[in-house]
Amino acid sequence: MEIKPGLLLQEINSPADLKKLNKDQMLQVSEELRQYIIDVVSVYGGHFGASLGVVELSVALHYVFNTPYDQLVWDVGHQAYGHKILTGRRDVFPTNRKYHGLSGFPKRSESEYDTFGVGHSSTSISAALGMAMASHYKGEKDRQHIAVIGDGAMTAGLAFEAMNHAGAANSNVIIILNDNCMSIDPNVGALKEYLTDITTSHTYNKVKDDVWKLLGKLPVGKTFSRSMAQKLTDGLKGMVSSSANLFEALNLRYFGPIDGHNVGKLIDTLNDLKDIPGPKILHIKTVKGKGYELAEKDQTKWHAPGLFDKVTGEIRKKAYDIPQPPKYQDVFGLTMIELAEKNSRIMGITPAMPSGSSLKFMMDKMPDRAFDVGICEQHAVTLSAGLATQGMRVFCNIYSSFMQRAYDMVIHDVAIQKLPVVFCLDRAGLVGEDGPTHHGCYDIAYMRCIPHMIISAPMNEKELRNLMYTSQLESTKNPFVIRYPRGEGVMPEWRTPFEEIEIGKGRKLKDGEGIAILSFGHPGNFAATAIRDVRAEGINPAHYDMRFVKPIDEELLHEVFQKYHKIITIEDGTVVGGFGTAVLEFMNEHGYKADVKIMGIPDRLVEHGTPKELYEEIGIDANSIAETLRAMANVSVAAL
Repeated sequence: MEIKPGLLLQEINSPADLKKLNKDQMLQVSEELRQYIIDVVSVYGGHFGASLGVVELSVALHYVFNTPYDQLVWDVGHQAYGHKILTGRRDVFPTNRKYHGLSGFPKRSESEYDTFGVGHSSTSISAALGMAMASHYKGEKDRQHIAVIGDGAMTAGLAFEAMNHAGAANSNVIIILNDNCMSIDPNVGALKEYLTDITTSHTYNKVKDDVWKLLGKLPVGKTFSRSMAQKLTDGLKGMVSSSANLFEALNLRYFGPIDGHNVGKLIDTLNDLKDIPGPKILHIKTVKGKGYELAEKDQTKWHAPGLFDKVTGEIRKKAYDIPQPPKYQDVFGLTMIELAEKNSRIMGITPAMPSGSSLKFMMDKMPDRAFDVGICEQHAVTLSAGLATQGMRVFCNIYSSFMQRAYDMVIHDVAIQKLPVVFCLDRAGLVGEDGPTHHGCYDIAYMRCIPHMIISAPMNEKELRNLMYTSQLESTKNPFVIRYPRGEGVMPEWRTPFEEIEIGKGRKLKDGEGIAILSFGHPGNFAATAIRDVRAEGINPAHYDMRFVKPIDEELLHEVFQKYHKIITIEDGTVVGGFGTAVLEFMNEHGYKADVKIMGIPDRLVEHGTPKELYEEIGIDANSIAETLRAMANVSVAAL
């Protein structure tokens, strides 16, 4: 389906083309850009509301600044679609987030306009400051460095660390705070309240505006020296920079708030700011989903809605031949409520992903026992540890790739103190269209090396429930990891009575001959399909669902290595230091000899695409496992 951009937009192949237009035409460019994003995303999918909210800002930034010489850093990157379209990727934008297509986030290897690769939040200020300091060192005094960060991303400690340094470094950096009261879910915490106060304080804003207007009219010239102007500036600045303004207290000159959808005002303000040296912050107010009414009203639902009818707003559902099994996330969320009703000490913590993780179910029903702490993974882990010291059984639900940000807290605050925090690592394995910044490849390896950790993975929804039940029992004393993939459910009838699983014990699913498959987690379902596929060819492998990688079931492994000399391990984590490595370590320690094939995520970055495409690419889908079984059984494909 061909989607045509508007009359002005179709002539813009770079920011240089944008600058050929006059300022008054930027309103039409913005309208055409917004409509093009709506047209493409409704047909091809992708993130939605965030980019609509910064259309005017995207236009103004590329109109005012000399990109890519002036360096623009987008935080997270959900909102960078307009930026991509204006920087030479308009015609290939329909490939966004598709296999071998454009990345859904800014990516340095994709374009010189993407100055920093992003996907996780709150990195933009640190990155832009680093660029600004390098430019200062190289004598590039005319070079601008702009970080665009949302108020949700601003809640992370990394953003505050960067602002604290920026205020002291005196480098030429502009921080644009895109304030829409949303990340993916509504923002939480004191910063949200502070931004609301500073936005609505008429007295503060009147004084501030009057002072900055006066500063702009200082008659610098023969009768009024620049040093005199600076002294007066510093004195007047004190009128607006007390502790009443957090940003000014950090030595960041604060401007705003201004309407982020008034493209003319944005252009004028940015032109003024680029002539003011030193670190600055511009506070703009925007609406996530701006220009598409349904997205404005339900901003969480329309963050990334999938395909939809842009006229009616109907979100298209995928067709299934059988009743769709529930997502692992929903099983987690509903099971949390069941367990919490039985155990009054259970609490839930998530860093800004209550809808994605489905902890929102418990937050709605038990608001005093389930908490969204904002984009603060480190805080989420240590908060969980603090709760655990007081006897609480805490389920800390964090996406696998986000848990990487809290690794020190896992070791220092949980494992060393041997606190029984349950880490539910959502989005383990390959997540699909979000790509390498979000794939949960490394958690098995980075958790396995930590003492006291229990590391498990369910093969299906029933196993997830039983692992969750086991993890909160009084007899479970150690930190407990449960990792599971995005979506991917396999059991329509999943709600069964709870059963305790013996920690460190796997299960034999079927006996076999010659070859044994050892699977860990959801990929065991791929293995089961492959086994069915090769049965008619006289290949009859055994299948063991190991359930735990730490402690690993040594009794079961002794059985396997004593009976089978051809072994396949299957996991949806990195093959370096993962489940397969644990099996090889056992084999070496006990002196067994066997032909072991490790199947998992290879030691390279896996790009974006659908999970099906990606698992086929790396070779752990059912067909690839079947081919491996044929090869190990010495049956050639040509002979079949």
